[in-house]
Amino acid sequence: MTIRFLTAVSVAALFAGAAQAESMLHILHTNDVHSRIESINKYDSTCSEEDEAAQECFGGSARFVTKIAELRQQFEDAGEPVILLDAGDQFQGSLFYTTYKGKAAAEFMNRLGYDAMAVGNHEFDDGPETLAAFMDSVDFPVISANIDASQNKALHDKLVGHTIVEVGGERIGIVGGTTLDTPEISSPGDDVIFMDDIESIRADVQDLTDQGVNRIIALTHEGYRRDQELAAQVAGLDAVVGGHSHSPLGEMENAEGPYPTVVAGADGAEVPVVQAYAYSKYLGHLKLTFDDDGNVLKAEGEPILMDASVEPDSDTLDRVREMAAPIQELRQKVVAETSAPIDGDRVNCRARECEMGDLVADAMLDRVRDQGITIAILNGGGLRASIDAGPVTMGEVYTVLPFQNTLATFQLTGADVIAALENGASQYEEQAGRFAQVAGLKYTVDPAAPSGSRISDVMVERDGDWAAIDPQAIYGVVSNNYMRNGGDGYQVFATNATNVYDFGPDLAEVLAEYLAAQGAEYAPRLDGRITVR
Repeated sequence: MTIRFLTAVSVAALFAGAAQAESMLHILHTNDVHSRIESINKYDSTCSEEDEAAQECFGGSARFVTKIAELRQQFEDAGEPVILLDAGDQFQGSLFYTTYKGKAAAEFMNRLGYDAMAVGNHEFDDGPETLAAFMDSVDFPVISANIDASQNKALHDKLVGHTIVEVGGERIGIVGGTTLDTPEISSPGDDVIFMDDIESIRADVQDLTDQGVNRIIALTHEGYRRDQELAAQVAGLDAVVGGHSHSPLGEMENAEGPYPTVVAGADGAEVPVVQAYAYSKYLGHLKLTFDDDGNVLKAEGEPILMDASVEPDSDTLDRVREMAAPIQELRQKVVAETSAPIDGDRVNCRARECEMGDLVADAMLDRVRDQGITIAILNGGGLRASIDAGPVTMGEVYTVLPFQNTLATFQLTGADVIAALENGASQYEEQAGRFAQVAGLKYTVDPAAPSGSRISDVMVERDGDWAAIDPQAIYGVVSNNYMRNGGDGYQVFATNATNVYDFGPDLAEVLAEYLAAQGAEYAPRLDGRITVR
């Protein structure tokens, strides 16, 4: 698809004749890779050798090395410059991150030759120190304009808001941005300050403009919806390359919009916004055509499906296998069987009852029921993959639950349970990860109602029967330590919980043991515990 941008400035450029010349810029981009260094299957989990042999796998670092080298050669032979950007969340999501933290991501990103990366919220999951170590290991800047890290010992002299990439005789300004709810959904600490993103990016764009840079890209980890708002409100942007919402764009299944999505900018220009789903399944490719003054005349491109038609680079594949060797024994351990795929798709688990949500919440509640606990509440965003039918390995379980969260038990009033469910639905339209999957509980959510009054018909299970929740009664609740400490906006857990114990077993181990106890085959199911009006 080709989109032409005929603003007043570009029309004038077209009629200026020989005085004006066009220049090209190819932007290759990734986002939300989430430690998928190995190839993935159709459920976004690590691909098995059998699926690989059947050519049913996608992505992975070795395929990216092949495709990016091919495209760089193609574009450079045509005299057209290319840059490679990542919009954040390289951390967290597989046993590669559990084992190596940011070291594996740094190694393979260096091999791929990235030019810049935005800070994602998951880059803070193990605190600023792990992010700082990653930044020390990479050959490119990691940026965010709206993070003030000046008070943090690990990051204060490392994190900057923007960078300039020189390519094809032009200077390209890259401005970073990070989602404002990072303190609620990750662990940056109190001395890493998140500032208004629009004002911060606007200031950095002005700084670049003052330096004479007239080609400026916003590289953001803020979500498809917010990226469009940034494009509309920040003058001087030529494109927004984003992440965070895992949005499929273009011709892919369940696309949320076109690739690129064109937004009317603050200065009258039209700004293309792009994203490339997640988990290394696609490589984004945006081609911009500029006039001499840095105005975008044309934007075109599409995400490239990284399927079996892309041959993995052999040297990179050997290194991936070498790093995978120490975790293979754990990964390959079969813990259960399932009679059908278990749906853990983020689109479902962040908006309605989903099979993986039911399964994990049931496993949590089963583990602590003998402690007087009757309710389980789990954030849908904590579920990171589906599981296919057949044998279930520990590697698959860790892919679903990669965060090393532990069970947390506590007591809450019925009113606070309702408040927690309201928090879960408070960002429904954004498909936020706080959406509550539950066990021992039923509720109805009305997405059209105002935030704070979306929950009704809350029922609790008592001796096999269902009864309306009593706002004054005290209930035993199980969640995870991340939510219990206020993560994903569950501040009511942090402030009002009593008789708290945050140090239960790892949630992945709880799920594996529960599945193993289900007999010959686990049959995934939905039972109507969440109703969406």
